[in-house]
Formats: sequence, C-alpha cells, structure tokens
Amino acid sequence: MPPPADIVKVAIEWPGAYPKLMEIDQKKPLSAIIKEVCDGWSLANHEYFALQHADSSNFYITEKNRNEIKNGTILRLTTSPAQNAQQLHERIQSSSMDAKLEALKDLASLSRDVTFAQEFINLDGISLLTQMVESGTERYQKLQKIMKPCFGDMLSFTLTAFVELMDHGIVSWDTFSVAFIKKIASFVNKSAIDISILQRSLAILESMVLNSHDLYQKVAQEITIGQLIPHLQGSDQEIQTYTIAVINALFLKAPDERRQEMANILAQKQLRSIILTHVIRAQRAINNEMAHQLYVLQVLTFNLLEDRMMTKMDPQDQAQRDIIFELRRIAFDAESEPNNSSGSMEKRKSMYTRDYKKLGFINHVNPAMDFTQTPPGMLALDNMLYFAKHHQDAYIRIVLENSSREDKHECPFGRSSIELTKMLCEILKVGELPSETCNDFHPMFFTHDRSFEEFFCICIQLLNKTWKEMRATSEDFNKVMQVVKEQVMRALTTKPSSLDQFKSKLQNLSYTEILKIRQSERMNQEDFQSRPILELKEKIQPEILELIKQQRLNRLVEGTCFRKLNARRRQVPVADIKAVVTGKDCPHMKEKGALKQNKEVLELAFSILYDSNCQLNFIAPDKHEYCIWTDGLNALLGKDMMSDLTRNDLDTLLSMEIKLRLLDLENIQIPDAPPPIPKEPSNYDFVYDCN
Repeated sequence: MPPPADIVKVAIEWPGAYPKLMEIDQKKPLSAIIKEVCDGWSLANHEYFALQHADSSNFYITEKNRNEIKNGTILRLTTSPAQNAQQLHERIQSSSMDAKLEALKDLASLSRDVTFAQEFINLDGISLLTQMVESGTERYQKLQKIMKPCFGDMLSFTLTAFVELMDHGIVSWDTFSVAFIKKIASFVNKSAIDISILQRSLAILESMVLNSHDLYQKVAQEITIGQLIPHLQGSDQEIQTYTIAVINALFLKAPDERRQEMANILAQKQLRSIILTHVIRAQRAINNEMAHQLYVLQVLTFNLLEDRMMTKMDPQDQAQRDIIFELRRIAFDAESEPNNSSGSMEKRKSMYTRDYKKLGFINHVNPAMDFTQTPPGMLALDNMLYFAKHHQDAYIRIVLENSSREDKHECPFGRSSIELTKMLCEILKVGELPSETCNDFHPMFFTHDRSFEEFFCICIQLLNKTWKEMRATSEDFNKVMQVVKEQVMRALTTKPSSLDQFKSKLQNLSYTEILKIRQSERMNQEDFQSRPILELKEKIQPEILELIKQQRLNRLVEGTCFRKLNARRRQVPVADIKAVVTGKDCPHMKEKGALKQNKEVLELAFSILYDSNCQLNFIAPDKHEYCIWTDGLNALLGKDMMSDLTRNDLDTLLSMEIKLRLLDLENIQIPDAPPPIPKEPSNYDFVYDCN
C-alpha cells in the first residue's frame, strides 16, 4: 500500500552524527518537526534550529516552500536563519582579519537565500555592509601592501553579499549615500583592480542606474565612458559584458536631450571599433548575455534616429529646402543660375519642376511636401543626401538612368527612398524599447560609424536593381517593395559579418532567385494537396508527431539556460505539474507592469503551475526555446503540442517522409481516386494449388 501523500521520506544530516532516515508529516507544523529532529539528537532549544537543503543551494525550509520537499530529499539540521544572521552580523565586525574574511565568505553564500536575507536585512545588515565598503578601504589601506590578497577577497565577498541581498528586492536602491556610490565608482575607475571586485562593482552600478532616477544622475557624475572603455579592451568576456551593460543602462536612462550628446561621446571614444575588435571579432564565441547586451546597444543606437524619423519637413524652412536643392545640384550639376528677371524666374521654376520629376518626387512643384509624412519624416531626406554625397557616382547613375527611361518604367528615386527608409525603420524597429530577452544583434552594424545610412545606400541600389529585373512600372511599386523587403530580410537572417558581405548576400538574392524560392515553397504546398497524398499524410502523421514529442522531451532533459527572474531555486517533480500557462495568463506577467507592455516578452513568457498556489515562472531566451519548452511540458501533461515550431516541424517532416515514399513514383501521375477493382474472372483455373 503506497504511503499517504502527506508523508515524505527524507534523510537529515547533523555534523558529527549519523544521518537519520525520517518520515515527515507535511500536515504537522514545521516547528514540531524540527523539535522532533532535535530531540532525536538530544539538542535543546529547538527554536534556534532550522532545516535546509543539503545540496549546493543550502536554502532554508520554510512553511512557504516546504511543499518542495520530495521523497529522497537530503536535508540538514542547522542554525535558524535569525540566529545565523545575528551571528554573522557580529562575526563580520570582528577585529580578526581571518575571522572577518571567513564570516564574509559565509555571508556571500547564505545571502542567496531569501529567508536568511530577510533576517540579515532586519538587523540593518545592508547599512553595515555599505559602511564597511565606504570606510573599510581606508581602515585597511596600510595593510594592503602586506595583505593584498586577503583585502581583495574581503572586499569581493562584501560586494557579493551586497549584490545577492539587493537581488531579493527587499530594500530600495534609493537609500544609498553619495559616499557609497563614489566608492563603488572608484573601483571601476581604477586601472588595476581585482576581477571579482570589478565585476560586482559594475553589476551594482548597472542596478543603481536602472532602478533609480536619482542614482542615475549620481552615477553619471562619477563614471565617464572614457573610464569604462579600458575594461572592454581586456580578454575577460564577463567584464566586457558588465561594462557594456553599464553603458546601455546609462544610455537607456539618459534624458532625451542627453542621449545624442552621449552618442557623440561614444563615437569620439571609438566605442564601436573597440567592441568590434575586442568583442565581436575576438577569437572566442559570444555567449547569450553578451549577445543580449550588444543587441540592446544596437537598438539604443538606432533609436537615436527616432527624432528625425518623426520630424516633418517644414516647407517654409529654407535650410531644409536647401537639402533638396543640393540633391538636384549633385544629380544635374547646374552650372549657373538664371537671372532673376520675371522671365527667368518662370524658366527656373519650370526647370526645377522637370528636375524634381526626374528625381522621382511625388510632388514635382514642391517636393518638400513629400517629407511631411512620419515616419520616415526627415530621416528619408537625410539618407538621400548621405547617398548623394558619399556614393555620388551611384547616385548620379541611378537618377540619370531612370530619367532617360520611358516614363512607365522609371524607378522614382525620391518616392523609393522615402518608402525604403520607412521599411528599414520597421525592420530594425527604430523607436521601440529593447526586449529584455532578445539577443538578435547584427555584427555588420558595428563595422561602420554611419551603419544605418550605409545600410540604406546598399538597399536603395538593390531596389533600383530589382525594379529593372522586374521590369516594373509605377503600378508595381508596392510589389517591388515587397520583393526588396524579402531580399533584405533573407540576407539579414544569415547574420553577415560586414556590410560588404551583406551586399554579396543580396547579389545572390536576385528577383529571379526570389521567384525560384517562392515557386519551390509554393510547389511544396501544392504537390501534397491531392486526395491520395492527404490520406497518406493522415496515416503517417501520428508517427511524425511522436518523433517530434520525443525530440522535445530530449531537449527538456538537456535543459536550457533561462534569464534569472528571482533568486529562489526550486525543483518540481513532473507528477506535481498541474498546468502550463503562457503570455498574459502568467503570474509574473500580471505582476510586472513594465513587462506587461512589452509584446516580445509576453510572447516568450510561460509558467508551470503546481500544487495549490505555486508556480515557476520563465521568460524564454528566444521564440525557438519557448516553443520547445511549452511543447515538451504539454507533451508531459498529455496535451497537444500547439506551437508554431511544431506545425513547421510537422510540415517539414511530413513533406520529407512523403517525398521518400514517392521516390519510385517520379514522373507518374497519381490519380485522385483509386483505380476501380476489376470484375471477378469467370473461373479460377489459373490458380495454382500448392497443396
């Protein structure tokens, strides 16, 4: 007979004694269970003891998390969180350097546990740590030369404990003094500092900037980009990641009027080329966290274009109109201006109108009106001027080539540039906040200081080339734009390492090639719609679904590294899982208002519900991992796998399987209906009786 559901069999350790095998009744109060354990070892004052997991987490067992205890769990009897916090609070103030070091090491480890953290914080432990950081360096400055390793370890453990304690979200970041901020900043500004101290200092500065506007201002006064740059030139990728994270945080929280100024400083300090040399092209793989920070920097950099993208042109602004005059001048190289007589004025207007039509503007009389739509606003005109000045030969060739073509086949440069700029902004999501989980950065955008403008220059030449290949007319404008978007998107998915490589990818994606790709995709869909094929699909589909299910379950066994949402570490037996919810139904999406507004995060969020009111919350690193995990968990629960990835995998595998089975029927027409059954023969004399 199986044991009752409320009874859990565990092993309990106590230093210097043999472990006990014990049955825990989950209906009994935890204090009663601890008393029973203490009595077994003749330990008095059971209220000073607690149970904790004996694994590497060392997390305390509480009434809230006791349901996580499962059969076979190994627990440890230990000092209660309150007692431990009190003892460590005293030990870290010891006059003995060795005792102090050991206490700080223990504190750094225990601070990961929210139960202990709460008790230590209740003793004003955070203030004690900040005071130690502020004054400790001066106090032991004389000892640094003879005890430098010890001093470095002490500071490292102090900062680690501080980071872990703050990670629980119990204490507000707004409570810290300027002296503490200056001290943390000084560790970052030092040219030679212990790696662990530098890493934790960078993490603290990032959290300060992201969690408090007041602290952002104070940190921004203490830290300069020039002081952060050297940390990117080292070989430690973790330090580089934290450094870029701090830069991103300062960039993200900067007031609108400060962002462009900060971008100019980043350009002066050659941040882009340093990242390209020491991070992107370094002889090592880029991990997910670094990829995420590079993605964030890419998004924040492109978001600087939003102001121009949303600025309408003022037709009365002479400086803005001069840009259009400059485009005309470069294209047609007017040698002299007509005289300002009344006849010459009319002639000049007529000539300008003719030239603006050749330039492909919609409004030939006043092309400034073409730039009053936002997006792309003035950004389109900026791109056109950049192309005309920095790629003058290509610009002149495109304009003159189209102005000499028949009207119905000319590619309107002005209109094309405006729509292309709008399309590129949509592709790069200019103006949108960076996702908290995405790591989709493009190395080629780190290879040029004016990467967006160069991106445009490549794509406008592609558009003109595609227009000619399609033999398009003005009525085909939207079709051409759709093809160009497909070409650009397909080239970007290959993650070219440079703009030249991107250009080469586009060369291989001509209109003819796009047609072939579309035709192939269409044929794959059409070939398998006949009745016999559909029946065959239906027959082998369960087998394919089982294969997909096994693949998903194997991936779950391999595991995935998720971004940490909270500090609690929990294990949930599969048998205890009640349901899997996604998107807006997830508890952590209801709790976090900021995340709730981020569509990308919503699409990657899922939660495992277990027991009565318990859940494990996740945000997948990307859409692929989200599909893998939601499919796998649904498969474990005996539910259908409904993700887009499953549908795509099913279509791909079904298509491959059917093609394999039909190899012998190549060039044979498969009838829609099975052949008729022939009539029975008049006799069976032809049958050979083998008996």
